[in-house]
Amino acid sequence: MPAAPPALTFTDVKSAADRVAGVVRRVAVVRVGELPGCGGAEVWFALEMLQHTGSFKARGMTNFATAHVEDGSMPESGVVIASGGNAGLACAWATLRHGFPATVFVPENAPPVKVARLRALGADVRQHGTEYAHALEASRAHAQGTGAILAHAYD
Repeated sequence: MPAAPPALTFTDVKSAADRVAGVVRRVAVVRVGELPGCGGAEVWFALEMLQHTGSFKARGMTNFATAHVEDGSMPESGVVIASGGNAGLACAWATLRHGFPATVFVPENAPPVKVARLRALGADVRQHGTEYAHALEASRAHAQGTGAILAHAYD
Protein backbone atom coordinates (compact mmCIF):
# COMPACT_ATOMS: atom_id res chain seq x y z
CA MET A 1 0.00 0.00 0.00
CA PRO A 2 1.45 3.42 -0.94
CA ALA A 3 2.35 5.77 1.87
CA ALA A 4 -0.12 8.54 2.57
CA PRO A 5 1.02 11.96 1.40
CA PRO A 6 2.21 14.24 4.19
CA ALA A 7 -0.53 16.32 5.76
CA LEU A 8 -0.47 20.02 4.95
CA THR A 9 -0.34 22.39 7.87
CA PHE A 10 -1.42 26.00 8.19
CA THR A 11 2.28 26.91 8.18
CA ASP A 12 2.74 25.09 4.85
CA VAL A 13 -0.15 27.00 3.30
CA LYS A 14 1.07 30.34 4.70
CA SER A 15 4.60 29.70 3.41
CA ALA A 16 3.25 28.89 -0.05
CA ALA A 17 1.10 32.03 -0.04
CA ASP A 18 4.14 34.12 0.92
CA ARG A 19 6.20 32.58 -1.89
CA VAL A 20 3.66 33.38 -4.60
CA ALA A 21 2.62 36.81 -3.29
CA GLY A 22 3.56 39.54 -5.72
CA VAL A 23 4.50 36.99 -8.38
CA VAL A 24 1.24 35.42 -9.48
CA ARG A 25 -1.74 37.57 -10.36
CA ARG A 26 -4.65 38.21 -8.05
CA VAL A 27 -7.47 37.25 -10.38
CA ALA A 28 -11.08 38.34 -10.32
CA VAL A 29 -13.71 36.10 -8.79
CA VAL A 30 -17.35 35.94 -9.81
CA ARG A 31 -20.28 34.80 -7.72
CA VAL A 32 -22.14 31.94 -9.32
CA GLY A 33 -24.70 31.63 -6.56
CA GLU A 34 -26.07 28.45 -5.12
CA LEU A 35 -25.68 25.42 -7.34
CA PRO A 36 -27.85 22.33 -7.05
CA GLY A 37 -26.14 19.62 -5.06
CA CYS A 38 -23.82 21.98 -3.20
CA GLY A 39 -25.78 21.94 0.05
CA GLY A 40 -26.83 25.56 -0.24
CA ALA A 41 -23.23 26.79 -0.26
CA GLU A 42 -22.50 30.00 -2.12
CA VAL A 43 -20.23 29.21 -5.07
CA TRP A 44 -17.62 31.55 -6.54
CA PHE A 45 -15.35 30.98 -9.53
CA ALA A 46 -11.83 32.38 -9.76
CA LEU A 47 -11.01 33.52 -13.29
CA GLU A 48 -7.70 31.66 -13.41
CA MET A 49 -7.58 31.91 -17.20
CA LEU A 50 -6.30 35.45 -16.48
CA GLN A 51 -3.31 34.04 -14.58
CA HIS A 52 0.21 34.01 -16.01
CA THR A 53 0.34 31.15 -18.55
CA GLY A 54 -3.48 30.99 -18.59
CA SER A 55 -4.22 28.57 -15.75
CA PHE A 56 -4.09 28.07 -11.99
CA LYS A 57 -0.98 25.91 -12.47
CA ALA A 58 1.22 29.03 -12.27
CA ARG A 59 0.48 29.20 -8.53
CA GLY A 60 1.70 25.71 -7.71
CA MET A 61 4.73 25.84 -9.97
CA THR A 62 5.77 29.24 -8.61
CA ASN A 63 5.59 27.81 -5.10
CA PHE A 64 7.49 24.67 -6.19
CA ALA A 65 10.33 26.49 -7.97
CA THR A 66 10.67 29.23 -5.37
CA ALA A 67 10.76 26.74 -2.48
CA HIS A 68 13.62 24.86 -4.17
CA VAL A 69 15.52 28.07 -4.86
CA GLU A 70 15.01 29.34 -1.30
CA ASP A 71 16.23 26.13 0.34
CA GLY A 72 19.17 25.74 -2.04
CA SER A 73 17.94 22.48 -3.55
CA MET A 74 17.45 23.76 -7.12
CA PRO A 75 20.11 22.03 -9.23
CA GLU A 76 21.86 23.71 -12.15
CA SER A 77 19.99 21.24 -14.38
CA GLY A 78 16.72 22.86 -13.26
CA VAL A 79 13.33 21.21 -13.42
CA VAL A 80 11.83 18.58 -15.70
CA ILE A 81 8.13 17.88 -16.14
CA ALA A 82 5.83 15.87 -18.38
CA SER A 83 2.79 17.79 -19.48
CA GLY A 84 0.00 18.05 -21.97
CA GLY A 85 0.50 21.80 -21.89
CA ASN A 86 -0.66 23.91 -18.94
CA ALA A 87 1.61 22.44 -16.25
CA GLY A 88 4.57 22.63 -18.62
CA LEU A 89 3.85 26.27 -19.38
CA ALA A 90 3.62 27.07 -15.68
CA CYS A 91 6.78 25.10 -14.88
CA ALA A 92 8.76 26.84 -17.61
CA TRP A 93 7.50 30.28 -16.60
CA ALA A 94 8.17 29.76 -12.89
CA THR A 95 11.54 28.01 -13.23
CA LEU A 96 13.02 30.25 -15.90
CA ARG A 97 12.15 33.40 -13.93
CA HIS A 98 14.66 32.14 -11.34
CA GLY A 99 17.30 31.62 -14.04
CA PHE A 100 17.16 27.82 -14.11
CA PRO A 101 16.36 25.64 -17.12
CA ALA A 102 13.03 23.91 -17.61
CA THR A 103 12.79 20.74 -19.69
CA VAL A 104 9.25 19.84 -20.70
CA PHE A 105 8.33 16.45 -22.12
CA VAL A 106 5.11 16.41 -24.13
CA PRO A 107 3.55 13.72 -26.30
CA GLU A 108 4.35 13.91 -30.01
CA ASN A 109 0.72 14.84 -30.66
CA ALA A 110 0.73 17.80 -28.25
CA PRO A 111 -1.06 20.84 -29.69
CA PRO A 112 1.44 22.85 -31.78
CA VAL A 113 0.28 26.06 -30.12
CA LYS A 114 1.30 24.66 -26.69
CA VAL A 115 4.69 23.53 -28.01
CA ALA A 116 5.26 26.97 -29.57
CA ARG A 117 4.31 28.73 -26.31
CA LEU A 118 6.66 26.47 -24.32
CA ARG A 119 9.53 27.26 -26.68
CA ALA A 120 8.70 30.99 -26.61
CA LEU A 121 9.05 30.88 -22.82
CA GLY A 122 12.50 29.32 -23.23
CA ALA A 123 11.70 25.73 -22.29
CA ASP A 124 13.66 22.82 -23.73
CA VAL A 125 10.73 20.94 -25.27
CA ARG A 126 11.08 17.22 -25.93
CA GLN A 127 8.31 15.39 -27.72
CA HIS A 128 8.15 11.74 -26.74
CA GLY A 129 5.57 9.03 -27.37
CA THR A 130 1.93 9.30 -28.24
CA GLU A 131 0.43 9.84 -24.80
CA TYR A 132 1.14 11.52 -21.49
CA ALA A 133 2.37 8.28 -19.87
CA HIS A 134 5.19 8.04 -22.43
CA ALA A 135 6.25 11.64 -21.81
CA LEU A 136 6.13 11.02 -18.05
CA GLU A 137 8.36 7.96 -18.35
CA ALA A 138 10.87 9.94 -20.44
CA SER A 139 10.81 12.84 -17.96
CA ARG A 140 11.61 10.47 -15.09
CA ALA A 141 14.56 9.03 -17.02
CA HIS A 142 15.77 12.55 -17.81
CA ALA A 143 15.58 13.57 -14.14
CA GLN A 144 17.51 10.50 -13.08
CA GLY A 145 20.15 11.04 -15.76
CA THR A 146 20.65 14.78 -15.29
CA GLY A 147 19.82 15.46 -11.65
CA ALA A 148 17.00 17.82 -12.61
CA ILE A 149 14.14 18.00 -10.13
CA LEU A 150 11.11 16.10 -11.35
CA ALA A 151 7.91 18.10 -11.05
CA HIS A 152 4.58 16.36 -11.54
CA ALA A 153 1.77 17.96 -13.52
CA TYR A 154 -0.88 16.79 -11.06
CA ASP A 155 0.88 17.34 -7.74
